[in-house]
Amino acid sequence: MAGTSDKIPDLEAVADLMQRAEAASADVPELKALELDEVLRVIGGKRAIFTGRFNGRPAIHRFYMDEPRAYAKRDWEELNRTWPYMSSGPYRVNRPLFHYPDLGLIVVKRVSGKPMLEAVWQSEKEDRAAFMPEAVKWLRHYTQPTETRRAARASSWLTKAEKRMDKQAFARLRPMLASLQAELHRLVPALDGQNWRIAISHGDFHPNNLLVADGILTGIDTGGSARLPIYKDMARFLAHMGRRGLHPSETARFGVDAATFDHFVQEFELDAVEREIWLPFMIGIEALLRVETAGLSRSRVRRAQMFFETLLDDLRSIDV
Repeated sequence: MAGTSDKIPDLEAVADLMQRAEAASADVPELKALELDEVLRVIGGKRAIFTGRFNGRPAIHRFYMDEPRAYAKRDWEELNRTWPYMSSGPYRVNRPLFHYPDLGLIVVKRVSGKPMLEAVWQSEKEDRAAFMPEAVKWLRHYTQPTETRRAARASSWLTKAEKRMDKQAFARLRPMLASLQAELHRLVPALDGQNWRIAISHGDFHPNNLLVADGILTGIDTGGSARLPIYKDMARFLAHMGRRGLHPSETARFGVDAATFDHFVQEFELDAVEREIWLPFMIGIEALLRVETAGLSRSRVRRAQMFFETLLDDLRSIDV
């Protein structure tokens, strides 16, 4: 096994992980085929992700540090579920290569491509909107086989979001979050008790988790296998761009790109309640869940403020 980068957050945890991997490789031939080249990221206490090779081929190595056996098993099973129908064509996932439960290790094929967010920002303004329908179709392709209906739990999602909103780092944004919270509470009675559509979801669906290359979209960091309301991944994608001030169509609704919002409506055939309440509600939930962290530039904070203001104005217009 090759060495790792010296620029590793959570160094002690990763060092311990690597020591256990080296020890295990004495008895597991497949582990001897691992070559770790570079740390992509370490998500504190949860996962360490490396580039490298497996049996001489480019690969991504995911080591799970939090409940490693359970989470690696879950994600491995989900990758193997989606690979048969997302291994060819324009909408794909990484090919699963190897799973070693004792280390919480999953190895997947490394694919070429540029993160969609980067590709969009680097494109001419008139070309940016063309990326959006394909991203929406990737998500539809991923979720459709497992879609069903279940009793809604809007209040539970709001409770979860409220636990995160206090972590907002910027005082100027906190009053707007409180106003958003009030609007979401206003919507909850109209939603609880209804049925909503759920599916096995990506769980962290945003433009940087889609790689673009030669007309192919590959979704990365998949495998969560949680059954979530289908609007959650849509909201994650839309709000990720919205709070960065990215509106490829140069029009906004609920703080996000209006045309991309409409692409989700059309591709998923959202009915009036889903379109006018559920998806806006989930965009609001996303605004509370994913708070801005210290160290962001002034321009990022300013864009976030504009996102919150527009979202709040449009949520207030919903008549329930």
